[in-house]
Parts: sequence; structure tokens; C-alpha cells
Amino acid sequence: MKLQDIKTWVTVPPTGIGGSFWVIVKITTDNGIEGIGECYGIPVSGDIACAMVEDTFQRFVAGEDPHNVETMFRRVYSAGFTQRPDVSMMGVFSGIEIAIWDILGKAHDVPVYQLLGGKFHDRLRTYTYLYPCDLTPGADVPDVYHDGDAAAERALEYVEMGFTAVKQDPAGPYSFQGGRELSLHELSRSEYSVKRIREAVGDRADILFGTHGQMTTSSAIRLAKRLEPYDPLWFEEPCPPDQMDAIGKVAQATSIPVATGERLTTKVEFHQALKAGVSILQPDIGRSGGIWETKKIAVMAELFNAQMAPHIYCGPIAHAAAAQVAISSPSFLILETIQTDFHDDVLQKPLAWEAGYMPAPTEPGLGIELDEKVLEANPYTSGGRLHLEMCQTVLDSNNRKTITEI
Repeated sequence: MKLQDIKTWVTVPPTGIGGSFWVIVKITTDNGIEGIGECYGIPVSGDIACAMVEDTFQRFVAGEDPHNVETMFRRVYSAGFTQRPDVSMMGVFSGIEIAIWDILGKAHDVPVYQLLGGKFHDRLRTYTYLYPCDLTPGADVPDVYHDGDAAAERALEYVEMGFTAVKQDPAGPYSFQGGRELSLHELSRSEYSVKRIREAVGDRADILFGTHGQMTTSSAIRLAKRLEPYDPLWFEEPCPPDQMDAIGKVAQATSIPVATGERLTTKVEFHQALKAGVSILQPDIGRSGGIWETKKIAVMAELFNAQMAPHIYCGPIAHAAAAQVAISSPSFLILETIQTDFHDDVLQKPLAWEAGYMPAPTEPGLGIELDEKVLEANPYTSGGRLHLEMCQTVLDSNNRKTITEI
């Protein structure tokens, strides 16, 4: 059995939930087995991302036995004489590698987790961001991101659905400038939001506090001190991802567990995070190196008495792949979940979800199949938005509300 052909799509979720576009991969073997994968956050236009995926497949993967995952990883990891964590190339490879594991599971007629050590968890605890109740673009809905009262109301609705954890980032926006000192207005708004959510959900749900790496070390510590009375499960990416020592200083200064990882790639960078004092790792499987590399990251977490909470802000294929690793991993804590009609529509059968938990699938491979017609009916326009984009305005900390309401 050899890896023979590749096909890629860039599809656009109509709501924008899960990013501006998804890069989807299908690989076919010479004996007709198909596997699907998904790349996360390659920071170029979608059509260029697909060209990168196809070029990488032809150079380093085509003609290979799909069992030789280590060999293919080392080839791509070293591409162009790099041999270091490269977020773009690992995003490219991750989608390819996920599809290869889907092929392996189907070839052996077992779910992928059975090839990763077997089923450790029968089901996976999940969480959700606080999304508006109506995802239609332009809908007149309360601002659950910046209005603490609206956030609390929406959090309670999710708890009633069965979720036992909800996440919010009320600080925002996320500027390209790197760490900055939050204004008193932003600090107070964040504190009020968490306070209101805790009052609404009580001890029925954990609160996960995201920040997207926008603070200096001192600002992150100031915010953490305000949040501590409400006992969040984690304080996520408090400083920019290239400031791991700073993130470590925040971890030492607060009782809230510090989490990070959505912008990291390979075991190299996650090892640095663990050494800095991060206690919850958040690899995004479409960027971290794929299924096998993410499994290594999960195992490494055990050595530091840390846990893994896979990040998901993409389509359902990466979601399914992350679940396969989580099911087989003792260090698993909780899995991010996105539920929209489009996430369901691009699959022939939606991912299973039962009152806040994902049951372990029983189907071979990833346990999902694409509806290619839906992908093709929602095409990407060349030169459009990137998967995620940062605010291109330099922000300050002068406490003006207009700045924080961008």
C-alpha cells in the first residue's frame, strides 16, 4: 500500500465560526483507500496554502508506505534545510498526516485511537466558547464577548445544554504589536464578566479565561489577581507565544493554572512551555505536527504532571482527529468543541455529542466522511481573509473605551 494522490479544498464557513476558511485534504492510496485531514491556521491565502500542501505531498510523501509516519515527519520537519519548528510547514504537514492516519485506521479496520495505545477514555469532556445565540452574520444579538451580563446569560444556556465548562476572552482586541498593558477599563470589564458568569453557573461549570497572548507580564499578573477569586480552570496564553519565559513568570505569580499552545508547534515548543511552568497544554492538531506528534506531546505532559486540552478553532476533521488522540491519552483534560450547522453539513454524518461529552467513536479511521459537494458549494476567493487575523492598530493603555471597543 502506497500513498498515491492528493486533493485539496478551501471552504468558507458562512458564519465565520471556526475561522475564515478551512484547508481540507484528501489522500488516496494505490489500493483505493481514502483518508481526510485538515490544516490549521497556515498564515497565507487559502489557495496558496493548498499549493503548499500539494507541493509538500509530492516532494516528501507520495509513494511512501503510510505506516512510515516518523520518516515522513522528519522529511517535512527538515524541509529546505530547516529542521526546526516551523508553524507554516507543520500546519501543512499536519493536514497530510491526519489523512494518513485516517487511511491507516481504515486499512486495519479500527478507530485511530486503537493504533495509539487503545481506548483510555470512554468519552471526552468538552467545552465551548461563548458564541452568540444567533450566528447569522449581522444578526442583532447581545455582545457576549464584552457585555458581562449577556455573557452570564449565554453561559447558563450552555450549561443547560450539558456543557460543564465555558470559555470567554472579554479583554480584546488582539493587536499585532505584542504584549501591552491593559487599561483599567479592560481589567474591570474582564473581572466583571467572570464575576457574572460565576454567579450564573455557580459550581456547575468551570470558567476558562482566554487572552490570546496580548499582555505584558505585569499586565497579565494584574489581571490574574483580579480573576483569582472566581477560580477559573485556566488562564490561557497570557503573553505572546514568543515570550515563554514571561508566560512562566505569570504561572509562578498566580494560583490559576496557566494554559497555552494554539500557536505552538511540535514537541520542541511544548517542551519549552512545560519547562516554563505551563500546566495545561493546548496543541491544535492541525498545526502541532499531526496525530503522532500530538500524541508525543500528550505523553510528555505526563512527565511534568501536566494535562492536555486540545485547541479547536477550525472544521470538524481536526476536531475528530484531536478526539482520537485524546481518547488514548491519560493526560487528557478537556476538548474544545464548535457546533454549527455548517460543521455538521460538511460531513456525511455529524460528530457525535451527548450532553457535554463526545463518546469514543467505533468506526474505522477518524470515523467521519466528507460531503464534498458542500465543500465545493462554499468556495474560497483567492486573496481573501486569512484563517485568523489580528488588529493592525497599535493600542495603548490610556483607559479610553473607544480603544477597547474596536
